Amino acid sequence: MKTTTNTFKIVLTALMMCLIMVSILFIRIPIPFTQGYVHLGDAMVFLSVLILGWKYGAVAAALGGMLGDLVGGFAMWAPWSFGIKGIMAVILGLVIMLFSKNENISKGKFLVGEIIGMIIAGSFMVAAYYFAEGIMYGNWVTPLLGVPWNIGQFAAGMVIAVAIAAALCKTPARSYFTYRLRGQEQ
Repeated sequence: MKTTTNTFKIVLTALMMCLIMVSILFIRIPIPFTQGYVHLGDAMVFLSVLILGWKYGAVAAALGGMLGDLVGGFAMWAPWSFGIKGIMAVILGLVIMLFSKNENISKGKFLVGEIIGMIIAGSFMVAAYYFAEGIMYGNWVTPLLGVPWNIGQFAAGMVIAVAIAAALCKTPARSYFTYRLRGQEQ
């Protein structure tokens, strides 16, 4: 059963937005010598795109990332997170769409498309937060300390998102995924 009403999409978008916010707030590991931290929010950003598609996923990612900063006491990062997390979602969605254009795509190639999309989106996030911190603090050396941590953040997010998506695709919840392998619809 595939539910595609606008109301359902909006509710699912709000749910993913809240999951992103909670994932940002739940486990925060401070980055030494900086004012930043790493979190599990990227896993939910990636998952939101797989479930909602790039348009609704971008809305959930942008608002969820921004709210995570606002509620978590990092309001100065909220505008940056709004843009960065939203663009991450768009990048992932567009890469998956490129990979899934082929009618005869195999499961392995589809997963490769997801992973490549997550790597490109995560790389964008690392560069964008470096750039944002450089502008905010007027220092281009200190933000380098956060780069390996941000790489670890999106790498962990990839692993978690792929694992959760794989588990959900073995349940009736697979019908809610916008991006899934053709032939798996039921």
